[in-house]
Amino acid sequence: MAKTKEHINLVFIGHVDHGKSTTVGRLLFDTGNIDEQAMRKLREKAEQLGKKGFEFAFVMDNLKEEQERGVTIDLSHKRFDTDKYYFTIIDAPGHKDFIKNMITGASQADAAVIVVAANDGVNAQTIEHLRLSKIFGVGQLLVAVNKMDMPGVDFAEKRFNEVVEDVKKHAAQAGWKVDKLRFLPIASLPGENITKKCAKMPWWSGDTLLEGINKFEVPPKPTNLPLRMPIQDVYNITGIGVVPVGRIETGIMKAGDKIMIVPGREGKGVPGEIKSIEMHHENVAQAEPGDNVGINVRGLGKKDIARGDVLGHADNVPTVATEFTAQIVVMNHPSVVTVGYTPVFHIHTAQVACQIIEILKKINPATGQEISENKDILKNGDAAIVKLKPMQPLVIEKGTGDNAIPQLSRFAIRDSGTTVGAGMCMDVVKKVL
Repeated sequence: MAKTKEHINLVFIGHVDHGKSTTVGRLLFDTGNIDEQAMRKLREKAEQLGKKGFEFAFVMDNLKEEQERGVTIDLSHKRFDTDKYYFTIIDAPGHKDFIKNMITGASQADAAVIVVAANDGVNAQTIEHLRLSKIFGVGQLLVAVNKMDMPGVDFAEKRFNEVVEDVKKHAAQAGWKVDKLRFLPIASLPGENITKKCAKMPWWSGDTLLEGINKFEVPPKPTNLPLRMPIQDVYNITGIGVVPVGRIETGIMKAGDKIMIVPGREGKGVPGEIKSIEMHHENVAQAEPGDNVGINVRGLGKKDIARGDVLGHADNVPTVATEFTAQIVVMNHPSVVTVGYTPVFHIHTAQVACQIIEILKKINPATGQEISENKDILKNGDAAIVKLKPMQPLVIEKGTGDNAIPQLSRFAIRDSGTTVGAGMCMDVVKKVL
C-alpha cells in the first residue's frame, strides 16, 4: 500500500448566504472530486427546485430539507484529496439556528476557511465564528473573500482590501494573531481563483483557494494522551449491530481494545470490546486523533449510549464530573450572569445544562488581572473563574496541569438560541462510577 497522505480536518465557516457551501462544492468539482455527471444531476435538481445557481451548494447539502430551504442545517463531511493532503471537509452551517452544529464542526477542525462575502462584508455571525473558532482551538485560519464577481464589487482590489482590514480588526479582538492570517479573493459560483488564477483580478498574485488550503500544516497528533472519542451518533446496522460513530480526539484506538463508554445511560459507564474499526467505509486495524470512525463494539445495546458520551480505554476511563472549575468569558448576554445561572454547555458532542454555583474571581480579559469590585455580577466582556455543577452526568477534562486533555476541556455556553460565552475547564471533581 502506498504511503497514505497526511490528513487534515478542515471546516468551512462564515455568515449565512456568504457562499460557504457553494465554495466547497466548486472546490470539489474543480479538483475532480465530483464528476460531471453527478454535477449535472444536481444542476437539474437545483433548477427544478427553482434554485438555479445552488448546484454547488447541493454537493454538501445532501439533506432533502436543506435543498428545499437552501440553507445548511447539519454538518456534512466529505473526503477531498489534493496532491498533498487528504482533507475531511466539514461544511458548517452559518444560519444562526444551527450554530450549535457549527460549534461541533469547529471543535473537530484542525484548520478553518472563513468565507466572507465581498458585497456584504463582515457580519454578526462572521464575528461570532471568528471568536468561536479561536476559543475551540482551531489553530489555522484562511479568510476567503467571496463574491468578488458581484455588481458593485466587480473584482476590485480596493473592495477586497476594505474587507481584509475589517476582518483583521474583528479577528484581533477575537484573539487571532492577525499577521498569521491569510487572505485571498474568490468568486465561487463562476469558479474564479478556486483552482486557477483569475484573469479578472490581474492585481492578485497570491494563492488560489486550492493553493491556500494546501499551505495548512498538519497539527501534531496527541497520540501520547489517553484515548478519548466523543460519540457523535449511534447507528443500529442490520447484521452488524450497534455502531457508535465519532472523531478520535486523543490517543490510539486498536481493534481488540477493552473500552469503557461514559457516562452511558445509567451514568455508571458501559464496558465493551472493539471488534472492528471502520473509516471511510474501509476496515482499519487502528485509528488516531483526527480520524472519523465507526466502530463495532461487542456487548453494546442501542439504548446504552448516546451522543455526548465519551469512549476511552477501560484502564483510563474518561472523567465524569460532579462539578468543575472553569475560566469563562461572557460574550453576548442580554443582562448579567450571576450565581444560579444555568445555561446549556456545548462541550465536544455533549449538550448539558450546568449551573454556576460560585464566582471565584473576576478577571480583566485584556490583562489577566483580578478585579475585586462587583465580582458577583458578570456582564459582556467580563472573564471569570467559576465553579459549575452539571445538571446531568458530563464528561469534561482539564485543559491544563497534570493529566490534562485540552481537547476535551473547551466549551461554548448557549442560552435561548445564542452563544452567551465560552471557556475552558481548569479542574474537575470526579464522579465515582
